[in-house]
Amino acid sequence: MNLDKLIDIENATQSRSIFYDEGIYNLEMEKVFGRCWLFLTHENQIPRPGDYVKTTMGEDEVIVVRQRDNSIKAFLNACRHRGAQVCSAEVGSARNFSCNFHGWTYGIDGALILVPLEKELYKNKLDKCKLGLREVAKVENYHGFIFGNFDAQAPSFRDYLGDMAWYVDSWMDIAGGVELIGPPSRSFLKCNWKTPSENFCGDIYHVGWTHGAALKALGAKESRIGNKGLPADGNGMQITTQCGHGMGVVFDPGPMILGGDIATDYVAWQNSIRSQVEERLGPQRAKLYSYHINSTIFPNTSYLWGSNTFKVWQPRGASGVEVLTWTIVEKNMPDELKQKIVRGMNRIFGTAGMLEADDSDNFETMSQLSRGYQTRKGNVVSNMAIGSERVHPDWPGVTLESPVGETGHRGYYRFYKELLGADSWADIKLGADYWKDELLGAKVM
Repeated sequence: MNLDKLIDIENATQSRSIFYDEGIYNLEMEKVFGRCWLFLTHENQIPRPGDYVKTTMGEDEVIVVRQRDNSIKAFLNACRHRGAQVCSAEVGSARNFSCNFHGWTYGIDGALILVPLEKELYKNKLDKCKLGLREVAKVENYHGFIFGNFDAQAPSFRDYLGDMAWYVDSWMDIAGGVELIGPPSRSFLKCNWKTPSENFCGDIYHVGWTHGAALKALGAKESRIGNKGLPADGNGMQITTQCGHGMGVVFDPGPMILGGDIATDYVAWQNSIRSQVEERLGPQRAKLYSYHINSTIFPNTSYLWGSNTFKVWQPRGASGVEVLTWTIVEKNMPDELKQKIVRGMNRIFGTAGMLEADDSDNFETMSQLSRGYQTRKGNVVSNMAIGSERVHPDWPGVTLESPVGETGHRGYYRFYKELLGADSWADIKLGADYWKDELLGAKVM
């Protein structure tokens, strides 16, 4: 596989084949989803020992369960006997997990504790110690957000975030913390998992055009509708980081998109605690706390801060994705405000949200049309504002001092290409500056 033809970093193009080719998809399952940190759940979803959720890492189904010592582990949801699932419910509390097929039973620590008729059928020769559920190599808690990694050699989640940690802490690490309101809503799209992931990295360019009608109904400024005008340079920024995480920021009050009394009450709340945020995280991140942020944590976890949306794009084959959506709220908020934010988020970005449907159409056509025999011969381009990025003294990563550009796309696919070509994590030198040189040396077309 010629990676230079798939991803041309210098000219900021990507082959259309990455959005439909099954061979590439299988390579992604090995080298992207088999190595990267993937979102599992939030700790508030499994508060007590024995509480669990069932989710997927790539296409591997896993059980995420709170242990008796209050730690959290994750296991493949597959019996070690004949491979049937041992947990069918999506969420619950259990003292053990039993396979419906033959009754093999596992403790919440994954240990095989019961085999029906073991003495009679196995003559006591079965080594149960070697037949526990297969455990996910690494599970870490970052400000209440639980991530897992299949690769025992992977860096810590904090090191994997790198420069992005500075940004996500502007809302994850506020006093009292945040939580997710679930269970998640679910929908299925006929698109490749990368199309929504890349969009959340920083695509503000589409907002006025794609969402024109919805923005008008929501009472947006006339200049923002139909791309009649765009946020001025200096009214936002884009950021990308070494491991492909990216974000876009508009320096407007973040909650305004929620509209009406929801936005008014949310802004009032932010104003009431902004001094606490500044004292804890400093003036720069206190500003971020109040702005609207769209971001992706590579490879498939995205969020909108301000409209308080949290999404995971679960791959379902090269041309399918299952979308899971939660609402983010601050733990210290009054319950009434939390529920208002839930309603506002679902109205905009829930399964039937006003903006969600617009995006879904674009994600699907972008993937499906790429399969065409003639269409697939071309590339897609992400060269907007190329050559305008720099390393900013106040903002970590590589930044573009404008909210409109494709800096996030370029950083996302730079790391994607590096992962596909790397034999192991040892080939990726975290903390080195070579990745900045690759992006900043790209051509202006």
